[in-house]
Amino acid sequence: MAEAVRAARATVSSAAARGPRRARLFVKRIDPWSVMKFSFAVAFVLFFVAIVATAVLYLALDAMGVWESVNKALADMLGATGAKNGFKVTAVGVIGAAGVLGLVNVVLFTALATLSAFIYNVCADLVGGIEVTLSEKD
Repeated sequence: MAEAVRAARATVSSAAARGPRRARLFVKRIDPWSVMKFSFAVAFVLFFVAIVATAVLYLALDAMGVWESVNKALADMLGATGAKNGFKVTAVGVIGAAGVLGLVNVVLFTALATLSAFIYNVCADLVGGIEVTLSEKD
């Protein structure tokens, strides 16, 4: 038993004297399918965050009476031109517009991230990829 403890201590002390281990890795390929799935998930979560933030901001501004003032100003401006149906800022319109913009963002973010993975793979074939050095703490 004592010999096993001495051998373990000797191994640990030799590793400590040697310094931290380092490993050099090259990122030569990124799977576009994985990038697409991950970027879609991130964009979808950001879509819901944007919808909730828009709703909260709309409700806060509505509580302060901002939308009543804006709708009154729009009615005064559009009423002078003879328009019968004036434009009104409503919760459905604001949150709906945020939803449409969010869906466009989900599609574009997913497509651009996937395209970026393809472009990276082509560039990595030409230059060898990105070198990453991993090491233990000192």
